Amino acid sequence: MKHLQNFRMIEAVARAGSMRRAAEDMNITASALTRRINAFEEEFGAELFERLPGGVRLNPAGELLLHHYRTMQSDLMRVQGQVADLLGERRGHVSIACSQAMLPYFLPEQIARYRAEHPGVTFTVNVRDRAQAEQELTTYSSDLVLVFEPVYLVDFEVLHIAPQPVNAVMRADHPLAEKSEIRLRDCLDAPHVAPSNKYGVRHLLDFAARRGARRVSPVVETESFELIRHYVMHENVIGFQIPIGLRNQQDGAIVFRPISEKDLPTGNLILGQMRGRTLPVASARFAMQLSQALKIYGDT
Repeated sequence: MKHLQNFRMIEAVARAGSMRRAAEDMNITASALTRRINAFEEEFGAELFERLPGGVRLNPAGELLLHHYRTMQSDLMRVQGQVADLLGERRGHVSIACSQAMLPYFLPEQIARYRAEHPGVTFTVNVRDRAQAEQELTTYSSDLVLVFEPVYLVDFEVLHIAPQPVNAVMRADHPLAEKSEIRLRDCLDAPHVAPSNKYGVRHLLDFAARRGARRVSPVVETESFELIRHYVMHENVIGFQIPIGLRNQQDGAIVFRPISEKDLPTGNLILGQMRGRTLPVASARFAMQLSQALKIYGDT
């Protein structure tokens, strides 16, 4: 498939924003790369890049061509997967963009389960916030998205929705741990650590707090849910997370409780793909497995 090399070079230049940096990434000389790009542009009949003082960027013609290449690449992977199925050995590659909550437990279990049956399939897991994840679909950087409270849902085909209530995470000896019902006002009155506002959990918290004439004012704000889970052990504060990213510790040191729906509406964890795209076989089958697994979490 040597004819695809030119497209890979164009994609590398677009990603790097510079002929020189792209050449370094591809381990070739900048002059050789420039000659290949210039020759392709001459044969194609149009320039693909705007030449800028600090580098290059795709022009509209280049963006159209790169979209065509990514569509063609996706179709080729789908056919390769179908041929592998005909030969009785599933192969292929699955790329998924996901929220951080998927990392500790859910996705490792699901990927390992899939690969136990199909060891020829490889995976890329891209950790993204809810806006970035949707962008991954439109650029074909990811086949699937599994994200909490996506932002736009443009060109987004929903495959499954799993309701997820926001939970208060705390040490077992925190005063709120003994309450039968956790109210949002009690969480916000106590010292708390919260995710930054680009995450779905924070979006729901801010919305509910404003409705109650309150504010989310964390002592620590972070982009890491792992930091939240660990930090509550050190300062005995309240953290926030969705159930799929939590698991009871054997020693009972950390507990988590759903915040009352009187204060905070249940959010949605959504599995999706780009609307109208036919996924490669491996990705489509993995999406089916995820949908079945998410039904369990949606019922909890």
